[in-house]
Amino acid sequence: MELQLENLKQKILSYTHVEEQFLTNQVRQYERFQLKKGETLVTPGKKVEYFYYLASGCICYYKMEEGETKVLEFYTEDVFFTDLLSYVNEVPSNYYLKAVEPTMVFGIKKVDAERLFDDSHQLERFGRLSMQEAFLKLFTRVERMSIRSNDERYLRLLEKRPDLFQRVPNYLIASYLGMTPVGLSKLRKRLTTNLSE
Repeated sequence: MELQLENLKQKILSYTHVEEQFLTNQVRQYERFQLKKGETLVTPGKKVEYFYYLASGCICYYKMEEGETKVLEFYTEDVFFTDLLSYVNEVPSNYYLKAVEPTMVFGIKKVDAERLFDDSHQLERFGRLSMQEAFLKLFTRVERMSIRSNDERYLRLLEKRPDLFQRVPNYLIASYLGMTPVGLSKLRKRLTTNLSE
């Protein structure tokens, strides 16, 4: 656990310089969440009070629409994440954050984070930049989904995040790419055949 907390410190410092006393105070406020595969961190209908850091494992961010799983994002090691809409506006979430493998997460309550931000402009800057990054990742993904073909989305994921194909079930990958599992299977078969010719 010490290593994960040190990684958390380094991740905070990657956004901005923070004096050691403020950094230590910040890290002390994080609670540890150990999740088994399939365990849920956030469920619809509840307000999200925490901003999370993913120390190890993989979290799927999704919602259910007419009985179908709609995946927005997969979070893997060394990122900050939350359901931003629920967290910022203090409204019930419409989404799930679920572990797709054994996962360790650290979370800081919004009230604690904001108290620390009042004490340190450096920490406040970290909070602003980490939230902006989380928002931009989702916004950019939505943009890419609307302009790229299925082939382009699949090949980009294969290039940028090949580990997901070993860590995440195919039906979730298909949903993330905006496809059906059958569509993904056909696309992979076709691309594999083309490459071998």
